Amino acid sequence: MKNPILVVLAAGMGSRYGGLKQMDTIGKNGEVLLDYSVYDAVKSGFEKIVFIIRRDIEKDFRESVIARMGSKVKYELAFQEPDSLIPPDVFKAAQEAGRAKPWGTGHALLCAADKIDAPFTVLNADDFYGREAFAAMGRYLSAFNDESAIVPYRLDKTLSPQGTVTRGVCEMKDDYLVSVDELTAIEKKDGRIINTGSDGTIRELAADTPVSMNFWGFSPSIFPELKKYFDDFLKTFAADVKGQIKSECFIPKAADYFIKNGIVKIRALSANSDWFGVTYREDREAAINKIGELTAAGIYPAHLW
Repeated sequence: MKNPILVVLAAGMGSRYGGLKQMDTIGKNGEVLLDYSVYDAVKSGFEKIVFIIRRDIEKDFRESVIARMGSKVKYELAFQEPDSLIPPDVFKAAQEAGRAKPWGTGHALLCAADKIDAPFTVLNADDFYGREAFAAMGRYLSAFNDESAIVPYRLDKTLSPQGTVTRGVCEMKDDYLVSVDELTAIEKKDGRIINTGSDGTIRELAADTPVSMNFWGFSPSIFPELKKYFDDFLKTFAADVKGQIKSECFIPKAADYFIKNGIVKIRALSANSDWFGVTYREDREAAINKIGELTAAGIYPAHLW
């Protein structure tokens, strides 16, 4: 059994943030949020890191992230481009329709498939997940039994005071994930946590609702199924390009499909871990303060690498 691999989704556009948040400094010595995920993963037995990026940020990524880690991390780069794995006719139709959106996290993961030959965790570059989450996932993947896994978080601990967020609301039974409902426009308003649907319907959510923050564990055997799922997504897009112009293939939606069709079982791992992230630029100051507190408490060294 090979040691688990960490896959970092770092190709995002950062439209709400207003820039490349995956490379925005958080630590006092130039560290970005993904530095802390990589550090915690290495401490938890992950052997290799696969960073999924865009080619247009490769130079900056190498100079601002990879150079800092040096020889302390074994890594590979994978590239998610607008035309990666996309049939030429579908890509041409998307261009002609003026599509600017990437194809989503499911597409990003497929772009790294040839780099992944062991059980792996996939997560966002711009989120902080906590040492406990990596330890729980590392233990699970190291004793892999061909089941998938997720570390869920409490909804009220994952909101931003700056605006709405998208979260995968999880339903669980007997420590297994039953469904994931990807909800956009979740916010805290007048002391309530609400989701506003595309039709204007208001749905109130409990503070302790478990949600996906894209902290997943899978076997490489998931890739053929993910490829089938993505191919079906592209067929839907091609059949209605204008109607699907902003649609993306998301890992939580794929996971929900896999569960409901008996393709995988996904265990929900318990980890007493806090999450924080930088959805909006205004979230950065809070992230800096939290990293400062964790460093002062001795959880992280002042010089991470």
